[in-house]
Amino acid sequence: MVKNFFKNSVNFLNTKQTDIVSAATVIMFTVAVSKILGVIKLRMLSARFTPDELGVYFASFRLPNLLFEFLVLGALTSAFIPVFTRFLSQDKKDEAFHVASSVINISIVLTLIFSLPIFVFSKEISLFLTPGFNSIQLETMASFTRIILIAQVIPLIIGNFLTGILQSFKRFLIPALAPIVYDIGIIVCIYFLSPKIGLYSAVYGVVVGSMLFFLIQIPMVISLGYRFGFNFDFYHKGVREIGKLMLPRSIGLAASQIDATVDLILASLLGARSITIFNFAQTLQLLPILLFGSTISQAALPTLSEEISEGNPERFKTTLLTSLHQILFLVFPASILLLVLRVPVVRLAFGAKLFDWEATILTGKTLAAFAISVFAQSGVQILARAFYAMHDSKTPVMVGIFSVVLNIALSVVFIYFLKYPVWALGISTSIASIVNVLVLLFFLDRKVQGFDRQLLLSSPLKILFASLITGAGLYIPMKLLDQLVFDTTRTINLIILTGVVSIIGFSVYLFLAVILKISEARLFLSGIAKIGNFRKILITSPEIIDAEKPNP
Repeated sequence: MVKNFFKNSVNFLNTKQTDIVSAATVIMFTVAVSKILGVIKLRMLSARFTPDELGVYFASFRLPNLLFEFLVLGALTSAFIPVFTRFLSQDKKDEAFHVASSVINISIVLTLIFSLPIFVFSKEISLFLTPGFNSIQLETMASFTRIILIAQVIPLIIGNFLTGILQSFKRFLIPALAPIVYDIGIIVCIYFLSPKIGLYSAVYGVVVGSMLFFLIQIPMVISLGYRFGFNFDFYHKGVREIGKLMLPRSIGLAASQIDATVDLILASLLGARSITIFNFAQTLQLLPILLFGSTISQAALPTLSEEISEGNPERFKTTLLTSLHQILFLVFPASILLLVLRVPVVRLAFGAKLFDWEATILTGKTLAAFAISVFAQSGVQILARAFYAMHDSKTPVMVGIFSVVLNIALSVVFIYFLKYPVWALGISTSIASIVNVLVLLFFLDRKVQGFDRQLLLSSPLKILFASLITGAGLYIPMKLLDQLVFDTTRTINLIILTGVVSIIGFSVYLFLAVILKISEARLFLSGIAKIGNFRKILITSPEIIDAEKPNP
């Protein structure tokens, strides 16, 4: 019995997700768990440390994240997966693995080269990044930065490439579990070590979590036949193509990292607590983006790449629009919920004793500013990947750079010249994100010789209308219940209020979606009906995105 249980568990983890819906279901479920753990992690931090202390912790990630995203994420999203997938579709598995080893080795060496000066001069660079910090905060930030940098050099680099390999094989479960064990490592360290070493517990937790992120993926990759090799084949056509494709994307990521760096500098001028408020609000607004926008986009990329490789542009266009509409169907109501229930959500997530009421209100305002553009930030995820699937990383990068410049300009005007509070950084992000998604859609429409206008606009307009009505369905009962029924100074009453209002709003939205005949509602309800048979959804789905049957 134990042997059969172990065998079935292994088979379950090794299951191939054969379509976008089943793959997105896997990623969405595990991302939801990961984000819940992420909020628990931040709740634990807010209960143990003041917003000013946490501001130093969050600021210490800026340099490692800049380096990591510039050198690794640019290669993964825009170049590695499409090229690796093409080799697999051509039955060149060994060559695909050879290319993977070369790219991993080159990335490690480049990261080590760039990490050394950051490690040595972290204090001086920290002074530039956070001019509002005092000397003690700068020393602490530099120390944290060095530790986090070590955690990212090997385990996170290799771990993310392993994720790319597994997703190219359409194995999404293990890669989606990797961020979960990453957060578990940090949570465990905070819980057990914070009484002894304070905020260093969370920093050492990053090291532990990074190792777990890497290790959990190794058995699956080995089972697929991958064997790591110490080769540096710079001249292999696949390696050179990845380098060529990732260069524009890396430049675009560098621009977005400059944007994030400017946000950090401006927030530090408002005090270290403003960095914490900004990060807390950003974490909450990223939940629907990562849960819906990123997951569906990740699941769609291998399929979109295959359809381009097979020379099927019409199927590609329908798959893309169907995926985009599914994202919008899910993120629009989530955005409305964050906008209307911003303060209760912030209180539930971070309302610990050391996180005062003033910080709660300011975080709520910042969250509302971000929530305006959740749909745009989610839409960018799938539109950019559509360009990557067509081996065009230049267009989304150029559009991204334009939106970054706009964001930076607005942020500087709002904070430095107009002296607005930290919520203004959320407003500038929203404006730039909406411009970004509209311009990307314009260029993509031209690149594919035009989308079917009815298919493109019908569902989004209905979804927008239903979401706006849902906003009233959330706001009115929230005000009535808050004033007449529940004493929301107590946590349990706040949970009940938020839950009841969310159920009412969700019911209104779903009712309107059915009345308006939004096709994504049918897919959603079908998925809910089948959720009891989760294993079957993982393997295959009747709601497979079929380009030959476009949505009505």
